[in-house]
Amino acid sequence: MNQAISKMRNIGISAHIDSGKTTLTERILFYCKKIHAIHEVRGKDGVGATMDSMELEKERGITIASAATNVDWKGFQINIIDTPGHVDFTIEVERSLRVLDGAILVLCSVGGVQSQSITVDRQMKRYNIPRLAFINKCDRTGANPFKVRDQLEEKLGHNAVLMQIPIGLEDKHEGVVDLTNMKAYFFRGVDGTDIVEEDIPGHLQGEADKKREIMLDALSLFSDELMEEMLEGEVTEELISEAVRRGTISLDLTPVFMGSAYKNKGVQLLLNAVTRYLPDPTEIENVALDLDNDETEIKLESDEKKPTVALAFKLEEGQYGQITYIRIYQGIVKKGDELYNTRTRKKFKIGRLIKMHSDHMEDITEAGCGDIAALFGIDCASGDTFVSTGLNYSMTSMFVPSPVISLAISPIDKKSADNMSKALNRFTKEDPTFRTHVDPESNETIVQGMGELHLDVYIERMKREYRAEVETGMPQVAYREAISQMAEFNYTHKKQTGGSGQYGRVAGLIEPLEEGEYEFVNKIKGGAIPTEYIPACDKGFQSALRKGSLIGFPIVGIKVTINDGQSHSVDSSDMAFQAAAIGAFREVYAKAKPVILEPIMKVGVEGPVEFQGNIFGSINQRRGIIISSQDDGSFCQVEAEVPLSEMFGYSTTIRSLTQGKAEFTMEFLKYGKVPQSISDDLKKEYEEKRKKDAGK
Repeated sequence: MNQAISKMRNIGISAHIDSGKTTLTERILFYCKKIHAIHEVRGKDGVGATMDSMELEKERGITIASAATNVDWKGFQINIIDTPGHVDFTIEVERSLRVLDGAILVLCSVGGVQSQSITVDRQMKRYNIPRLAFINKCDRTGANPFKVRDQLEEKLGHNAVLMQIPIGLEDKHEGVVDLTNMKAYFFRGVDGTDIVEEDIPGHLQGEADKKREIMLDALSLFSDELMEEMLEGEVTEELISEAVRRGTISLDLTPVFMGSAYKNKGVQLLLNAVTRYLPDPTEIENVALDLDNDETEIKLESDEKKPTVALAFKLEEGQYGQITYIRIYQGIVKKGDELYNTRTRKKFKIGRLIKMHSDHMEDITEAGCGDIAALFGIDCASGDTFVSTGLNYSMTSMFVPSPVISLAISPIDKKSADNMSKALNRFTKEDPTFRTHVDPESNETIVQGMGELHLDVYIERMKREYRAEVETGMPQVAYREAISQMAEFNYTHKKQTGGSGQYGRVAGLIEPLEEGEYEFVNKIKGGAIPTEYIPACDKGFQSALRKGSLIGFPIVGIKVTINDGQSHSVDSSDMAFQAAAIGAFREVYAKAKPVILEPIMKVGVEGPVEFQGNIFGSINQRRGIIISSQDDGSFCQVEAEVPLSEMFGYSTTIRSLTQGKAEFTMEFLKYGKVPQSISDDLKKEYEEKRKKDAGK
């Protein structure tokens, strides 16, 4: 089995939108004989790429849900997860990276390192994922892979080393020169299946020698043996491969490959690099937390004889029920086995075990260490850990960002209402960044997500997959309230009715908190408030923070210190002190000069240089602050910070301003103070809404 596990690779393909991730995956499937014909993402044949199985993905030409597949390449089994590039679907990328051992970072040879490339790279760094870089689209006008390699170093801080140089660029791109064995490779035949190995063309020999020298210099840091051989003049291909593998797995090196997936050039050599340089499951250290032993870290071993530990990293609703994607870290999973879910503390039996290929599936009887498989009909949530009976481990939790935008939705009839609740139930289970609740005041159903596109896609899916016709209200920004100065409180809660009354006095101060959302400090001396009532005070303050009095949004960044108080031997209770804390906070809040905060988004806009003025203007009109702008003569990249409330409809605006040639990405950055005029409008709006609701 160890032989088999050493020939297994779990890889992801991540990149900026439109860098060619899905096209590259399509070629990989074709060369590994998984599919028999190539289809394009926005193909004229109307089929669409294999991995974009959702109708919406084919229409929009983007990847929404990460799809899983497995291929065989020269005796190696490669599990591939094609991830979305859009920030709104960031959780899909996070989920996939959580279970991968290596990745291919795809970059466009014209666009280079774009805003989204920076995001996916940061996500890979968070999970310590070794990666190869593939510079795609070398056949496009303006292609410059050498500039992209420099950007990898400057913008992402990678030790990027060229393993190949191109043979011709733009419409003259024919193949690549491999610097490890100093051979030229041309990809001929209908779909680039005939790989022709030749000597390096004369006009490229000098450049190849120079670039090989640079490559060997960089690699000598990872191998003393290689350094010795360099001095003696004879360096073998094996030594180079070992050094590259060592550097890549230790995250100190990013080997750079190139080609054109669309024109079928360089993909097979990239597959060779995946099997040669990326780690197998045994070379990656994975830890679980022992829940019975104060969450002590336990190192998991890729050993089939050990008890099973697997992670459910993604859920999907198939036509026959819920599909749960699992990654097996230790042990083996067999059909008919009994496993234990450490979150729900329930046992379940594996009825059906499958291997996924986009939306097709094949039944299997067992899956071993390091493998990615799927289970049918298991009731669980994304991120659950499954173990053999007797263990109580949990895999480390996944980073889930908070939603920043919300939308009111209402069904148009009873049938749609039933279907809508089914759809919401499924989507919230599948995607932790998509949340839903019913507003207690307006009684409307509110959905929350990571951006306009995120919510658009889910509403569209509700209509298509569930026949739930819904109407949507205006998008709502997730504002927050905060205080701007320190203020003291001294509040007594008294209630005297028949029988025992309620009594509690709390005194102290509230002040702005630099980092974090809430902190409670107990400085009570001499038992002024008995110890058993302190948690009730904390609870009271926390419940008061759920809704501010300015515009009814949660209050953040508050430090509450209680330093005095009073209790009554008969009338004091948990409830009395909770009420005292709520009353104290409501009274002191106005004194602390409350302000409204709004989500500020990090926005990256890219487009041709001739539209740079229009791009700047569009950001300035939206209260944006331009942080940086770069241009390389033909293309410009602008980074800015813009309030989310100003970004609605921006995609339409930017298209019309740049003749559809610019694109933008945005992700949540921080909360910032709202200008006074907008603050006044928001307060006025809130007052009117309250009056209207009160009059109902």
